[in-house]
Amino acid sequence: MGALSHIRVLDLSRILAGPWAGQMLADLGADVIKVERPGAGDDTRSWGPPYLKDEAGENTSVAAYYLCANRNKRSITIDITCAEGQALVKKLAAESDVVIENFKLGGLAQYGLDYASLKVVNPRLVYCSITGFGQDGPYAPRAGYDFLIQGLGGLMSLTGHPDGEEGGGPMKVGVALTDILTGLYATNAIQAALAWRERSGEGQFIDMALLDVQVACLANQAMNYLTTGQNPKRLGNAHPNIVPYQDFPTADGYMILAIGNDGQFARFCAEAGQPELAADARYASNRARVENRASLIPALKRLTIERSTADWIAALEAKAVPCGPINTLADVFADPQVQARGLKVDMPHPVAGSVALVANPMRFSATPVEYRSAPPALGEHTGQILQETLGLASAEIDSLRRAGVI
Repeated sequence: MGALSHIRVLDLSRILAGPWAGQMLADLGADVIKVERPGAGDDTRSWGPPYLKDEAGENTSVAAYYLCANRNKRSITIDITCAEGQALVKKLAAESDVVIENFKLGGLAQYGLDYASLKVVNPRLVYCSITGFGQDGPYAPRAGYDFLIQGLGGLMSLTGHPDGEEGGGPMKVGVALTDILTGLYATNAIQAALAWRERSGEGQFIDMALLDVQVACLANQAMNYLTTGQNPKRLGNAHPNIVPYQDFPTADGYMILAIGNDGQFARFCAEAGQPELAADARYASNRARVENRASLIPALKRLTIERSTADWIAALEAKAVPCGPINTLADVFADPQVQARGLKVDMPHPVAGSVALVANPMRFSATPVEYRSAPPALGEHTGQILQETLGLASAEIDSLRRAGVI
């Protein structure tokens, strides 16, 4: 039994941040009921190509994007714009511990599915609302998208090559990182609220905003600014506070050096045949290397390009100098450490026969993550949920289906 197998989650969210939180809770054992629009469902179901292929190698209608955030859930289709659909959601909320939604500010109030309304039917409910900008402030009514938040929240000002260099300019991160981080923060907040409920008996409202999370996750770069009042500059793959800590060219590609202390730097210089660099006052300490990176980095690049990536990694790992390759995703999933840790899981799928998914990285000694079911088909569990959770008879379910409520 999973750590959260006693928890039921009503997931009214779609796209990524909310579904990511729902999948995390589902991986931990929670019964997550994904509520979707009849006939359409979560927007990401159609966000392709690429699409999952069936056993004959032909495309299915299941977008790869949808598969990344919806395993271990049950799908029910309900039209929340009609009174009958709203009544069903309220009944499900009354039988749930958590609601997750990412509608625009006030979007669910018109349907009587906001926190104030659902709290009436379930005072113990933990209700997590995920929006772009939160429940207050001048931007609260705006829709929020990861790309926009990466720009507005400062991340893109830190990402990319410096102005004036080839390819210079702001750059977004290659995945929707703000959405992912918001989903992770939401999961933490939900579990904290559940822990509080155990002591108080009361549920509560959680206000999660993409912008808040993005600013919070600026981490050391935010502190660099708050400490100095100076905007950090884009450094490409370099680090603002550690040198050398970036990519370097090799004879056949690139490698990463992640040197974090003076001893590691000295061992690198000795292996590179230039021990005098580590003794040079300009480079002997990290502080000096940061101040003199403009002269040091070109000198190191002239050294690293003399050997292949594999040769460097073998030599430097033997001397405990942190380094590594820059892998493609094909390289990642072929890597022996990734394989040893089981980071790709194959699950049965009703259309494709099998689907490969990325494993959950959390490891528990007593309550391990379980891979119970692949991301569900649209409305796959509608009848089951209405019958088992709400006690509706088959005739009632058929009537709702004929009326287009489900």
